Amino acid sequence: TDRHEHILIVDDEPMICNLATEMLTHLGYRVESVSSGEEALTYLAASPVDLVIIDMLMGAGLNGRETYERIINRLPDIKALIASGYSESDEVKKALNLGANGYIQKPYGLDQLAKAVKTVLHSN
Repeated sequence: TDRHEHILIVDDEPMICNLATEMLTHLGYRVESVSSGEEALTYLAASPVDLVIIDMLMGAGLNGRETYERIINRLPDIKALIASGYSESDEVKKALNLGANGYIQKPYGLDQLAKAVKTVLHSN
């Protein structure tokens, strides 16, 4: 299949961004990454994406849930995958209640990431 879906990774850890970018590029996606919620909003204002993968715990600025809230205020139909080491955290639950399409446990491997991304992109 011709998969050139465009994915934005929002994570404040460069190592995670690099790893996820490598994995998703290897799977045939077009990938960009930003290191903060603020940068994500700026990026999305200029470039449409098919999926955004948002880290819940970011050091400075907006956290993942706040980032997701602001993104859907502008782009209500965007598909989002929430990434966190803590599946039961309130912020994860809030993001999912707001309409995030899925959750992926960090640290994730290639198979988990591939499956989660595919599931979200092909969900309605």
